[in-house]
This record gives sequence, structure tokens and C-alpha cells, in this order.
Amino acid sequence: MKNKTHHHFAKINGVEIFYREAGPADAPTLVLLHGYPTSSHMYRNLMADLSDRYHLVAPDYPGYGRSEQPPMADFAYTFENFAALVEGLLEHLQIRQYSLYLMDYGAPVGWTLAAKYPEKIQTLIVQNGCAYEEGLEAFWDPIKALWRDRNDQEAISKLRTFHNAEGLKWQYTHGVPDPSVVSPDNWELDLTHLLRPENGEIQIELFYDYRNNVKQYPKWQAYLRTHNPEMLIVYGKNDYIFPASGAEAFKKDVRNLEYHLYDTGHFALESFGDEIGATIRDFLDRKVGARKPASLVAERA
Repeated sequence: MKNKTHHHFAKINGVEIFYREAGPADAPTLVLLHGYPTSSHMYRNLMADLSDRYHLVAPDYPGYGRSEQPPMADFAYTFENFAALVEGLLEHLQIRQYSLYLMDYGAPVGWTLAAKYPEKIQTLIVQNGCAYEEGLEAFWDPIKALWRDRNDQEAISKLRTFHNAEGLKWQYTHGVPDPSVVSPDNWELDLTHLLRPENGEIQIELFYDYRNNVKQYPKWQAYLRTHNPEMLIVYGKNDYIFPASGAEAFKKDVRNLEYHLYDTGHFALESFGDEIGATIRDFLDRKVGARKPASLVAERA
């Protein structure tokens, strides 16, 4: 039986963070780290699907979803700060061990935590998120131009189109064989948060800061080789943002790897949520076990 998802706020490092939580508190925990330019909303269905046997926690980063958006003058919008806030939330919730679901921007946030606390990581699930330069193809050209020149106005103008109304729709529907299965509510909801004052500049600042993630790639790859985590890849193979070449690159360093590609795009859960959810459930059941639903316990008694 599915458990209800609860919606909470917590003050972490002085910032009000919104997070979704579902499932039994004593079950193995899966921390779901969302991508750009969305929020924990992207995990709403997966949380319901897994909540009978697992404890799910999905936060929004500052400037995304329902979390606070501090002024840029008061808060550094960096992936390092995002990781520190997620770390603080897990401490607040007294979660000592967990699996991580890494998607898009959630990947560098999660790699930072995994490399810092390898002993806390039970498994890693990667969905269209990167740790190799092979995965930064044509989509990244204007972002790389920004890295070379923070004041490149041509690059900045192009990057702004990534999160306007049409750009958001494209991110959800590109590479999806049947776009009619993807609800427009996704990009319309994202847009309401992205239209907040100063948010456009925050997005550009995070594009620029992403260069610091790339500098960490060798460190994160060394973590994979050294600690050999149990890893599941569930990738939309038609993704233009983080293409399948980035998924393939993990095979160089990860020995305990289970690898699945799906015929869809960037936000794979929107069109292959049932299939991916079943794959994740099987993986977690085998790797970390699960809390048996009360009905099953009673039946066996």
C-alpha cells in the first residue's frame, strides 16, 4: 500500500528549505536530488510508487520549487552550497545512511556528498546526470562559452532561452517518442518559480558555477574507482542535454554497475516512470533490502 507524501519546510543554514517525504521512517532511505530547472515535483510519482517499502526524501534547492530564494547579495548560488544544504537537511532529519538518486543538477550535489561521506552511501542511482566530460556535448557549447567569458552577452542571451516557456517545454518533450504522455503541468509549474525576481540571474550564475563541477570530475571518478559503490543507471537515451555517451562513460570506473537505457529524453520519469520505478525497486530490494509492508507481515504471521 502506498504511503502519503508529506510536505515540509526546515530552516537549514539560515535558508528555508522545502522537502517532500514519504514512506516509513525506519525503512532504507532514498534521497532524490532534482535537476534543472525543476524541483522535487519531478519525483512525485516515483515517491508514491516506492513509499510502501522505502523512505523517500526530496528537497528543493534555493531558487527552485518552494524553497526560499535568498537575494544573490546574501547567498552564493553554487553547487557546493546546495550540497551543504542537503547535508544539513539530512543531519536535521537524523539520516545517517542513504541511497542517492542523482539527476542533472542533482548529480554534482550528490557526487559532492558521496565523495565526502562514502561510508554513508548505500547505493547510487543515476538518471541523466554526469561525471564525465564525454557527457557534455553540443547543448553545453553556450555554457562553455560563458565559462570562458562571464560577460559573453551572446551566450547569456542564448542561455536565457533554456528556461523560458518554449525552452522548458523542449526540455520535457525532446526525444520523447510520444510527447502527449508528458503533462504540460510540469513546465508550467517550473515557469512560475523561474519567473520570480532575480531568478533569471540565478540560473546564469549556476551555469557559470557548473565549471567548478567539471573540475571535480577527476576526484569523483577516483571515488567511484576507490569505493566501488553499487550503482544503477536509468537513462533516457535520447537526451540532448546529458546524452547517453555520459552514461556509457561510467563503465570505465564503476565495477558494480547495472545499466539501463530507455527510449525517451531528459525527464525520463515523465514517460517511463513505471518502468524505471520497477527497475529501481528491484535494485534496492536486492542491494539494501526493504521494510516489508505491514499487510505482508500480518499475512505471514
